[in-house]
Amino acid sequence: MGGWHGGGISRYVRFVPDPPPFTPDASAVVLVIDHERDVRALYREYLEFCGLHVIVAADERGIPTEAQVSGPDIIVLDLGVPGVDGFETIRQLKAHPRTADIPIIALSGRPEEETLRARAAGADACLPRPCLPSQVARAIRALLIAQRSTLVSFDRER
Repeated sequence: MGGWHGGGISRYVRFVPDPPPFTPDASAVVLVIDHERDVRALYREYLEFCGLHVIVAADERGIPTEAQVSGPDIIVLDLGVPGVDGFETIRQLKAHPRTADIPIIALSGRPEEETLRARAAGADACLPRPCLPSQVARAIRALLIAQRSTLVSFDRER
């Protein structure tokens, strides 16, 4: 059975609280990259329930191109995809002009070891895995609000 640590995700679903309010961020597009099908499905369902538009991908290969084409407002990226360097993927996204300003939330199964590396690569936040969808939703909301506040500040300075 798939899911977190072989125990499946169903045991976590009953503990997921009501979604946080997403106004005015409800039109945001979220790109979720995770190697576990059940986790992708769970995040997609919950984030769509919150009113967000969700695009999912199974792995990080080609993600810089996918992000350039789909133009998400935020990216949720699993660092634990086998055979792929998630830190390099973050660096590539932050180096490209079309994706440099997109906030990235890194998901790590080894947060003690990977949080600083993810932040140094350019991730805007790093959450430990397993991570409840409500925690991901709160991080998305916080980063979108912070990004909007920064844009408003720059607009006012003109």
